[in-house]
Amino acid sequence: MDKLAWSSSDGRGLHVAIIMDGNGRWAAERGLPRTEGHRQGVESVRRTVKAALETGVSHLTLFSFSSENWSRPKQEIQFLFGLMRRFVQRDLADLLKQGVKILVIGSRDGLEADVLRLIDDAVLLTRENTTLNLTIAFNYGARDEIARAARRIAEEVARGSLAAADITPECFGTYLDTSDLPDPDLLIRTSGELRLSNFLLWQLAYSEFVFVDSYWPDFTQEAFEAAITEYQSRSRRFGGTSARSTA
Repeated sequence: MDKLAWSSSDGRGLHVAIIMDGNGRWAAERGLPRTEGHRQGVESVRRTVKAALETGVSHLTLFSFSSENWSRPKQEIQFLFGLMRRFVQRDLADLLKQGVKILVIGSRDGLEADVLRLIDDAVLLTRENTTLNLTIAFNYGARDEIARAARRIAEEVARGSLAAADITPECFGTYLDTSDLPDPDLLIRTSGELRLSNFLLWQLAYSEFVFVDSYWPDFTQEAFEAAITEYQSRSRRFGGTSARSTA
């Protein structure tokens, strides 16, 4: 697939969001601990970022750790946080060099101080980059995001700095974690599951969905490009008449 050979329906670069699912099942089918599935999942993240850079995707958003994942065994959670630390420490310099801008969305509640510092440092260090906007949804849940946005709006209305009549969908969107991002054009979910799992519920209102049977550790650049090709074949109407998804 040629770089920048396509774009979203409005002519800007494409925003691809991914629910990275199936690490545990990938490991279980191989008689391996779940942690090995998560470790291989990080390798898939690296492959996918590389694929996004090579194909000219402008925005890539990855669902890394959900607010519901706290119910998992403590040892697994600690391992996931360790992977997050190692990914940032190992890959940040390369991402910076490749022009990747990092954004982390989600709640900061419950995150350890060193994780927050890593996140803040990565965001600050890459803030001027423009080649690829990489958003990591970490400790993220869409209902929590919407509730936090609604709470902030209610506080502003109570203070008198915002009028209730001015709360439009466009206004509401500016209070979300993704206020500086375009909505995703394409959502990919791996592992064959057909649900959103509390991911970007507001932002995915008009996105195209592609569900992939392979587990996340087996997700390849070819699978990434095939999903984009499938997206290109669809007609996005946004409630109106036909509008092709390709440039």
